[in-house]
Amino acid sequence: MSPGKFYVGDVVRMRKPHPCGGNTWEVMRVGMDFRIRCLTCDRVVLIPRVKFEKGLKEVIQRGPIPENEE
Repeated sequence: MSPGKFYVGDVVRMRKPHPCGGNTWEVMRVGMDFRIRCLTCDRVVLIPRVKFEKGLKEVIQRGPIPENEE
């Protein structure tokens, strides 16, 4: 998947499942690192942008786009 724009509130599906069995995550922070929350068990994980983009399978739902980026 090519690098793209990600926003706080996006719901994404990752390639590898979380140990709890879930593979859907909500993006809580965007930058050099991504803070994502597992929607199955509510665990919060901080991962580097490169690892996030490599492990991303699809964007399920887009979060609100900030006004200054429209």
